[in-house]
Amino acid sequence: MTMRLADGPGTGADIHVAAAPERVWDLVSDITTPTRFGGELYEAEWLDGATGPALGATFVGRNRNELLGGWETVSRVSDHRPGTAFAWQVGGMEGDFDRPVATWSFELAPEGDGTRLRHSVTIGPGTSYLTKMVEAEPEREEELVAFRLDMLERGIRATLDGVRKLAES
Repeated sequence: MTMRLADGPGTGADIHVAAAPERVWDLVSDITTPTRFGGELYEAEWLDGATGPALGATFVGRNRNELLGGWETVSRVSDHRPGTAFAWQVGGMEGDFDRPVATWSFELAPEGDGTRLRHSVTIGPGTSYLTKMVEAEPEREEELVAFRLDMLERGIRATLDGVRKLAES
């Protein structure tokens, strides 16, 4: 399978959470929840007077990793269906939500005694640091994209496990 930026590559994972969808929703729609699990996102706060999740609400995310250092993003809630789905688009380097750098989502579904929770990301189509790396070394595009997706999937899995532990406690 080829992994090229033009194809909008992505990754994701899912987990069973032994808690009601309402409990899981409260956690995944809180933009600060992922900051608790040691991934790239270490701080998030609502912008422009927003105090919680709502379609179109924006927030700043402060990120860091050992390879890229630190950076800030502005994201906009693009899907807000309580108990079912929560998603946000990361504004591109141009600050453009029509061409986001990435789109992140949580999807929830009742499952047995709890909830099936899926967390995923799609990269692009906006310009990002990864885009710049690929432009500098186009012959390594598939390798660079695969490496970045692997990093993101590790963070997704850590977030899912953290949400599960919080929801079940």
